[in-house]
Amino acid sequence: MGLETTKELKDYGVRVNRLVDEFENQIHAHLNEEYVKSTKWSDKLADKIAEFGGSWKFINIFFAVLVVWIVVNTMSFTKVIHFDEPPFILLNLVLSFLAGFQAPIIMMSQNRQAARDKQETIIDFAINYKAEQEIDDMQGHLHRIEADFAEFRSEVKEELAEIKQLLKSK
Repeated sequence: MGLETTKELKDYGVRVNRLVDEFENQIHAHLNEEYVKSTKWSDKLADKIAEFGGSWKFINIFFAVLVVWIVVNTMSFTKVIHFDEPPFILLNLVLSFLAGFQAPIIMMSQNRQAARDKQETIIDFAINYKAEQEIDDMQGHLHRIEADFAEFRSEVKEELAEIKQLLKSK
């Protein structure tokens, strides 16, 4: 295979990869548009809560609030403002409410994300299936070219043998 042919194939491969990437980006953009259009405000709120509730920012803030709560309610110099002395019954109530509301909200968000992932998986499957068909088609073309080239080689061989025979006979 010549240098020009290798370069052409490489350029073709780059073009095909770029086209596939652009196609996938368009599909994902379309999915995002559909998701934004079909998502209710309550679902978007649940997504925001789940995003915050599952972040390090939330964990750090929550940890700081717990430390402040415990320090304020246990230190002797803050006795005047104690509002939840040990065993922290109010804190347990707040934590129970937080867990009771946060868990279903996060589950709703995860269910929507799972549905969206399933939709993307179906599209990925369709793209992969189409690519497999294209590869099979290209392999068929290559096999036909190989067969044609083999036939051409045998014809050239035969003709060359005839030419040699004619040259010998002269």
